[in-house]
Amino acid sequence: MMSDGALSQDEIDALLAGVDSSSMAGLSGGSAAPAAVMSAPVNFDTTVLAGFFSSTTHALSANLSALTGAQVQIAGPQVESNTRDNFLGQLPDMVTVITANYTSGFPGEHIFLLPEEAARTIAGMMTKEDNIQLDDMAMSVIGEVVSQMVGTQITSLTDKTGNKSIAASSPMAANVPKATAALPAGDFAVMEYNLSLGDQVGIQMWEILGASVAGDISNGLSGSGDMGMGMPGMSMPNMSAGMPGMQMPGMSNMDGGMGMQGMNMGGMNMGGMPMGGNPNLGPTNVQSVQFPNLGQQRLGPHEAGNIGLIMDVSMEMTVELGRTRKLIKEILGMGEGTIIELDKLAGEPVDILVNHKLIAKGEVVVIDENFGVRVTEIVSPMERINDMGYNY
Repeated sequence: MMSDGALSQDEIDALLAGVDSSSMAGLSGGSAAPAAVMSAPVNFDTTVLAGFFSSTTHALSANLSALTGAQVQIAGPQVESNTRDNFLGQLPDMVTVITANYTSGFPGEHIFLLPEEAARTIAGMMTKEDNIQLDDMAMSVIGEVVSQMVGTQITSLTDKTGNKSIAASSPMAANVPKATAALPAGDFAVMEYNLSLGDQVGIQMWEILGASVAGDISNGLSGSGDMGMGMPGMSMPNMSAGMPGMQMPGMSNMDGGMGMQGMNMGGMNMGGMPMGGNPNLGPTNVQSVQFPNLGQQRLGPHEAGNIGLIMDVSMEMTVELGRTRKLIKEILGMGEGTIIELDKLAGEPVDILVNHKLIAKGEVVVIDENFGVRVTEIVSPMERINDMGYNY
């Protein structure tokens, strides 16, 4: 039977389950059989992942407390291998999905999920609004929160693995029915956290890693310890003072009780002489590093040269006079002559955005026959975060 071009119920169900449409050729009347969905092999260590991500929760809690102005505590996570069907059974009907895939270092799928009410709570804390709607503005706020969390994790992951190329895409958030959430195919790693947001406790948050990226991260963490003599995890003792008193069986009286002092094993002196054969080498001098305070600093020649590489890149700049919200029936009822009231007062500064990011405020002027904007204020990065609920 030929297809009339409409999607069958099987195709709709498969699309909602996140199956690639290329696998549906056999369901729409074609000759090809439905492609099998291959599960990625489970090759990640949940214990290693739990140890690493639990070590970041203190920093994550501090960052969220600073952003929201409330006391935030993050506990966990519990880590397990899961599949889409099993995991969906743990979720509420509506979830906020934030995609922040790793693009380099350990490239792969990286997703956060929050129950709808938890996302509403966080967005409300950030914007200082009650009963906030989960619209585009709220999704941008949630994305900014996750961006801070991912940045903290990448910093710690870089330090523990030595991989300096780790990067992630800008988080994109959407509030959707759980059946339409785009989750990795096959097996994936799920980290489940418990959050306390001010007076609200027991809030769940899930972090998901695709099987490949979870395996790369766990392998990188497993091989990042002190390498010692080339064996992962093996650490050699300090040889600078020799090993007096250590004796081989049957050799206790050799050299008058010297034990192994003076013995050379494969070029490594095991006596009072440190490795390398330098008897004058003293103990290692360890000093703490003093970092300068963060603040406005003048760029050096090297940094200025790097910025010069992107000076010719064009970016979209827009000026926003104001915003408002309308019901669908009000929008459909609009016609010529309809007056739309905006959320800005007359004479209030307009917002200047670059690539949809607020960077400045200004006032509208007329230049010959064209409109223009005179910049009156540059918005600081911290003010952008604090005021995101009002200006973004």
